[in-house]
Parts: sequence; structure tokens; C-alpha cells
Amino acid sequence: MQLTKHTDYAFRVLIYLAMKPAEQLSTIQEIAEYFDISRSHMMKIVQKLANAGFVQSIRGKQGGIHLGKPTGDINLRSIIELMEATLKPVDCTTQPCRLNPGCSLKTILFTGQQQYMDYIGQYTVADLVKQNNGSPVKDRLL
Repeated sequence: MQLTKHTDYAFRVLIYLAMKPAEQLSTIQEIAEYFDISRSHMMKIVQKLANAGFVQSIRGKQGGIHLGKPTGDINLRSIIELMEATLKPVDCTTQPCRLNPGCSLKTILFTGQQQYMDYIGQYTVADLVKQNNGSPVKDRLL
């Protein structure tokens, strides 16, 4: 399964925010520049994360964004399910496939994807920001 850039950058935003002190706000512009992507694209990603409660947005002159939940409560599977437009590995019905009655490909791919999602579901953003020794990563972005 290949994730879209949208999902990739959603993970990057969450990791970026997780590596900052909890009280420190970041701006969309700052994050967009850090990852060298357009501000408008970053706004769409952050808005989706904010609507789901993963990111909290504070408006105003001194505003910005920060995580909306503790890192241990942000499950990687939930981010993928939020950001990906579809999780179907194949669609045998769009153009009805002539092989469909005797083909096991769809079943195999769906089973594999379910196992992948179950595996990913074991991890949270907290797992992504730990150093090899298990301690949280801080100050790397400062």
C-alpha cells in the first residue's frame, strides 16, 4: 500500500508538532517552509487534522497550531483512515472484470491491507518521536 503525499505530510506535521514543547505554537507558514511545500497545501492538511481533533488551531495575532491530543492518543491507523481518499487496494467493479469469478487477487490484497492496517494500528505518534533508547525526542527542531 502506498500512502498519498497528503497522508505523508499529515504524519510529518504531527511529528513536527510532537517534537515541539507542548506550550509552543507553530504556524502553518513555518511548517510549510520547513518541509518545502506550499502553504495552501499545508493549510488543507492542517484543517483536516484540526477538524478531527488531532491538531488544535488558535486564531489571532499570537495564534498558531499545536497537537490537539497527547501523542499517545494519536493512532497512526486513524491518521491513514482520515487522510486517504480510499483504502481499496483494487476495484474489480468499476469496469467489471472478466476474471472476477475465479480470481483471488482481491481477497488476497484486502487481507494483506487489513493486516497492514492492524499492524500500523499498534503505533501512535508517541512511538514516532522516541529516540532509540526509548526516551522522547525534544529540541531537535529548536
